[in-house]
Amino acid sequence: MPTPTVFLVDDDPAVLKSLSRLLRSAGLACVTFSSGREFLDDHDPNASGCVVLDVAMPGLNGMELQQALLDRGQELAIVFLTGHGDIPMSVQAMKRGAVDFLTKPVHDEELLAAVRVAIEKDCVQRQQRAGVAEIQRRLETLTPREREVLEHVLAGHLNKQTAADLGTVEHTIKIHRARVMEKMQVESLAELVQLAERAGVGKK
Repeated sequence: MPTPTVFLVDDDPAVLKSLSRLLRSAGLACVTFSSGREFLDDHDPNASGCVVLDVAMPGLNGMELQQALLDRGQELAIVFLTGHGDIPMSVQAMKRGAVDFLTKPVHDEELLAAVRVAIEKDCVQRQQRAGVAEIQRRLETLTPREREVLEHVLAGHLNKQTAADLGTVEHTIKIHRARVMEKMQVESLAELVQLAERAGVGKK
């Protein structure tokens, strides 16, 4: 996994300076942005790490930036900072996937703890997405008929029933099933079902 970076987004230069100093003293890499728009325009979605995000900013505020990232399909681990505690706002932020919602001025250890949790969350999410992408790659190697057989297997159909549904013989279905298992790189039906579930295959 690439080295994680903490992305600081705040319109107050003094806050950016103090937070970046704190994070670097803790051995964390960080990059600063003075506005939500600047971050949205410049951020590389493939970069690992988390975002420490101010709520109240001119132009694009923290809540709007979070929604804009979600609209782009970028599920970043976000730690919010706010000078004015607002319970409904914090609830909304957490429902959208925020890791924490902290009030300024924040204690150093509290912020560092939240950042470490956010980085760990980002790491886990990236590993999960990579796993699903690998399953999708294997699925793409299946022929149309093998994919049909897979759907029947996931539905719990026996070879005889699958053969009848697809207008072929049971021996042919057995061959297709064996090829599906080989291409999906699994040794058991249970393992095949688990992979399919992770990729959302067979769900109605």
